[in-house]
Formats: sequence, structure tokens, C-alpha cells
Amino acid sequence: MKIIYFDCFSGISGDMIIGALLDLGLNLKYLEKELKKLKLQDYKIEAKKIVKNGISATKFKVIEKKHDGHHNERNITEINSIIQKSKLNKNIKNTIKRIFLKIAVAEAKVHKTSISKVHFHEIGAVDTIIDIAGAVIGFNKLGIKKIYCSKLNVGTGFVEFSHGKWPVPAPATAEMLKGVPIYNNNIKSELVTPTGAAIITTLVKNFGEMPAMKLEKIGYGAGTKELSQPNVLRIFYGELDLNFGAFDDKIMVMEANIDNMNPEIFPYVIERMMNNGALDAYTMPMEMKKGRHGIKITALCDKKDIYKLSKILFEETTTLGIRIFPAGRKKLEREIKTINIKYGKIRVKISRLNGKIKNMAPEYEDCVKIARNKKIPLKEIYKEANKSKNLF
Repeated sequence: MKIIYFDCFSGISGDMIIGALLDLGLNLKYLEKELKKLKLQDYKIEAKKIVKNGISATKFKVIEKKHDGHHNERNITEINSIIQKSKLNKNIKNTIKRIFLKIAVAEAKVHKTSISKVHFHEIGAVDTIIDIAGAVIGFNKLGIKKIYCSKLNVGTGFVEFSHGKWPVPAPATAEMLKGVPIYNNNIKSELVTPTGAAIITTLVKNFGEMPAMKLEKIGYGAGTKELSQPNVLRIFYGELDLNFGAFDDKIMVMEANIDNMNPEIFPYVIERMMNNGALDAYTMPMEMKKGRHGIKITALCDKKDIYKLSKILFEETTTLGIRIFPAGRKKLEREIKTINIKYGKIRVKISRLNGKIKNMAPEYEDCVKIARNKKIPLKEIYKEANKSKNLF
């Protein structure tokens, strides 16, 4: 499986992504040919090798031929129309639209309006459409199946926008970066642009440490600004190292000991937590001080979900405090696929170790639904589902 890892020590932007992909070997003529399918007018693209603080990198640039300093304002419907009418691959079109939707949702929330009423300014310009489409085209051409990313250096200070002067990261950018590990090292510049944020938060699920991989190539994409450090995006490209087996991951553990609550309430609390971001939630009986019987309720979650899960525990239980601490874990690569069995469609969760299927588990809810609708024993549904192991 071909993967890439974004090393964002100087942030990330759309043009830096394309520059790094070209540096990896994406053909500029091929990119130009594919972008012409968008039917956008009066622009050209160019790429050249430059040096940023001693590092050779590729600078990608979109040049608008009749640019007067004012960008076209387009809404999400107009942008989607441009994309949909193009002759790009269907999957590429859908991915581009997902990225623009991510921006629209963030802009709508920041400005307290509806998605349909959001008018993109800088984001609606030709160069931004090219940056987003070009990045997706590049990922597809290079056969990249999964994208990983480091924590993001967002910069600090203020940036000038069409709405005025805003803090870094800009409000819409910050909205998109919720749940993503970020930092700044006191560089007074906008290092993560809205376009860069939209691309990575749409396509990246794993932020943090680099996964085990067989490194094949490294690409450097140059930014425009001159900084005190190399203003480049570094991409590591290679094969996911399946011999490594399991992958390192970090989670948060939340615990509370309770000895004075109606036990009938616990299942509801677990359900609420699972529906609000908990990766797992469970209870364990325990003996507390003075010989009282109690229950320890535990939830595993990502750091971004601590606040809302804490709120649920305080609202729904009698606990006066919650213990919260980080934990490391090893996890297998997993995916969910929909399969057809003779009784209907069900989802199955597949995990792999060293590239081989370790386990395949049918989704309980799907099996129960079919069993009830067709009046078939549940164990028969599971039996049929398990036969599908040979399909993978």
C-alpha cells in the first residue's frame, strides 16, 4: 500500500502540496492536461526548482492571465458545478467537492450563515480551485492509498483578509483544525492556509508520528514567504511496512468510581458516550472504601472529545470527579467493507496483521436487522457472513 506522510514543520498550503508532489515525480504536463478538464479560463501553471534556506524544493504557481487584484466570488453551488461538469474521474470530482464542502461548513459557522449563502473570496479564486483539484489529481496519479500527517505548525500573528485583519490561524482555518494537533514556534506568519487545512482535514485520519514505512522518495514543496527556517513542506512517500504488524497510537483514558447511583442508569450513560466520540466505554464492579460495592466507568477517547464526554459524565452520573490520563496502544490496520450475503448487505470489520487478515467481524446491528426482517436465526446470519472471509 502506497502511503505518504506530510511533515508540516513550516505549515502547509495547497501550492506547497502540489510542489511536493511534483518533486516526488508527478508529471507537470500530465497535471496540466488533467486540470484543463475543469474548463477554467485565463490561467497557466508553472513549476521550478528553488532553494529555501539551503533546501532544494519545487515551487508551484498558478498565474492568472487577466488578474486585476480582485478575485471572483463563487458560492459552493457554482464551484460544485464547475467540478461536476468537468471530465475528471468521478472519484476525483467527489473528493474535490468534499474538500470545498469542508471549507464551506467552516466559513458558515464562523460567519453564522448557511452553507448556501457562503460566498468564497480568496477561496473562490482560480488558483485555489487549481490547488485543490491539482492535489487530488496528484494523489490519485501517484497511487497514494493513505495519507498521514505530523502535527501542524500554524504560525502566529495576524493575516490580512478581505474581511480585515484576523489572528493566525484564521477563524475558518482554526475551525477546520479542531481535533488536529497544532503548535507554533513563534514564527509570525500564517503557515497553515485555509486550502491546506481543508485538504488535510478531509483526507487525513491519522495525525502524529510517522507510521512504519519503506521509504522510497522524499518531495519538497516550496512556500512563497521567506522565513527564518526552510519554508517547505516535506512529503515522505513509500510502502506501508506491513511487517511491522501493529501501529503505535495514543488515546486518552477517562475513569470515574461511583457507589451511589441507580445501576439501571449505566447502560444509558455508556450509550451516550459511545454516540459522542468514545472509542470504547465500559463498566467494572469494584469494592470501594468502607466495603461499599461500586462501579468504575471507563471511556477511551481522542483528546478532542474529552470535554463533551466529561460533560456527559457529570450530567448523567453522581460522580464528583473524573481521572483523565494518556495511554499508548498498539492497533492493527482495519477497514470496514460492505458485502453481499444471500440474505442481504452487511458491513464487516476487517483487521490485518503483516498484510494477512487476522479477524473479520460482521456488524452486529446489520445482522440483527436482517434476522428480524427475514425471521432468520441470528447465528445463521453470522455463519453466512463468516463465509465471506475467502473474498478478501
